[in-house]
Order: sequence, then structure tokens, then C-alpha cells
Amino acid sequence: MGVTYVDLKITNLFSKQSIDAHALVDTGATFRCVTEEMALQLGFDIGEVAGHVVTLADGRQIKVPRIAPIEIEFGNRSYVTEALVLGDEPLMGVLPLEAMDLMVDPLRQQVIVNPAHPNFPVASAK
Repeated sequence: MGVTYVDLKITNLFSKQSIDAHALVDTGATFRCVTEEMALQLGFDIGEVAGHVVTLADGRQIKVPRIAPIEIEFGNRSYVTEALVLGDEPLMGVLPLEAMDLMVDPLRQQVIVNPAHPNFPVASAK
């Protein structure tokens, strides 16, 4: 098993600017992350957006820009959310995976639509 990447379309819902992204999938991460370059391509002024304090793996806390609203699209699924501007590659965490009813196939190293719900996402409310 190795790392999994997914190809996504990300849209700034205010400006309607879109980009294609090849994002690292991390089921242990909660937030979505985009690079500074991607945030600028989407039309966000990262000096003018709200910030969010995050704790890094080494324990340090830093404040990073938070962009919103964005729409993440994969196949016939989409999710409206926000993203942190952090790192040198985009990251897709567990929340958009669950919201879009997607599954990670670690053996094939790919993200797939839940085969039990191929036409639309289904969420659990238990």
C-alpha cells in the first residue's frame, strides 16, 4: 500500500474561478488544504481572508489563511466547504470523502464512488 491521490475540480463560489487539483488523500486529516498558488488562482486575496490556528505534526501552532466558500467536485459528487492555505500540495481529508460518499481503495491507490450508492451520495445520520 502507498499514498493515494485524487483528481478534483475546485471552484471559488464567489468568483466562479476553477482549477483542477491533484490532491493527496489523508483519511486521518479533517481539513482540506490548498497551496497559496492555488488560492491565488481561485481569486482569493489571502491577506484579506480569515485565519485559522492549526497544530502541526511537530506540535507547533501557526495561523494560516482560510478560504471559503469553495466547491470540491469529483465525478458526479460535489461538496461546498472551506480550505486552509497550507503546505506545498493540496490535501483532501476525511470530511469531503464522507460528505461525497467516496471510498479509498488503498490497494489500487484510488478514490472511488461508493458502489452501493453510484448515482448520488448517501450520508449516515445514526
